[in-house]
Amino acid sequence: MKERIIELLTGALPMVNLESDFLFSELDSLGVTTILMLLSEEYGIELEAKDATPKNLKTIDSIVRMVEEKLEGKA
Repeated sequence: MKERIIELLTGALPMVNLESDFLFSELDSLGVTTILMLLSEEYGIELEAKDATPKNLKTIDSIVRMVEEKLEGKA
């Protein structure tokens, strides 16, 4: 899943350093919206503005955790 998320985000946000330990600080509002939309479409989950927290978007690993938690709650 992590590799797929990196692939999706690299294509959509080529100027963002996805390896950053503070990924959220590199994102503008359009970047955050793009991430939420891409992940919602890819995994069939509902991500909302309230999910766009610094904790959830801090690193790629935290984004993966957020998606996994949404998928678990969906089942």
